Amino acid sequence: MISAELARTAVGIVGNVIALILFLSPVPTFIQIVKKGSVEQFSPVPYLATFINCGIWVLYGLPMVHPHSLLVITINGTGFVIETVYLTLFIIYSDRKQRLRVLLIMVVELLFLGVLTSLVLTVAHTTKLRSTIVGSIAIAGNIMMYAAPLSVMRLVIRTKSVEFMPFFLSLFSLLNGISWTIYALIRFDPYIVLPNGLGSLLGVAQLVLYAFYYKSTKRQMAERKAIAELGLSGTGQSISSSKKTNVVHDEYP
Repeated sequence: MISAELARTAVGIVGNVIALILFLSPVPTFIQIVKKGSVEQFSPVPYLATFINCGIWVLYGLPMVHPHSLLVITINGTGFVIETVYLTLFIIYSDRKQRLRVLLIMVVELLFLGVLTSLVLTVAHTTKLRSTIVGSIAIAGNIMMYAAPLSVMRLVIRTKSVEFMPFFLSLFSLLNGISWTIYALIRFDPYIVLPNGLGSLLGVAQLVLYAFYYKSTKRQMAERKAIAELGLSGTGQSISSSKKTNVVHDEYP
């Protein structure tokens, strides 16, 4: 029979893989940014939020804060590095004003992490108290990260289209929430259960919206394509008519 600790480790490894896929999902966006040499209208806010969130969870997973949480450290440490790369690209390809803003926010976030780490390790003298302090802050960060898709869900309901809510991103958000909820339930950890349980519910809501508006999205896209083709056809006829008129004018000056 599989022990609870082995099951927890297996679920944690699965959670690491799924979370890594989530962290890497913006890669196509940044390939586009590098090719165009500009961040255009893309916002750095999601990456700044994930950057600080990963840093807090790395602190939470440290043995002197919350023992037996190595898998929390591995994935959030990886996420912290990945978000650093994203933000570096943002700094490189932003205009001067936005570059300074991103740099300033990153410095403030790093200072916050440094101060929080120092206070937790010097003022709090038990792992239980340290876990409570860092875990409470981590919950707030995770809830904000999971709440980010709410604006997209509102857009889906308003437009009756899931065009701007990628299916696989929604699916892996759900799987990520479920895997980490199970992980935290095997050895009960309220600071991981609460935000990831909420994330699972939001993931389910996104997939329900996707299923509900999938047909209307296809219909809207088909209508736009038909209108575009009709416009091209009309343009072609206009050009053809223009050529005929020119011929008539050439023959009869």
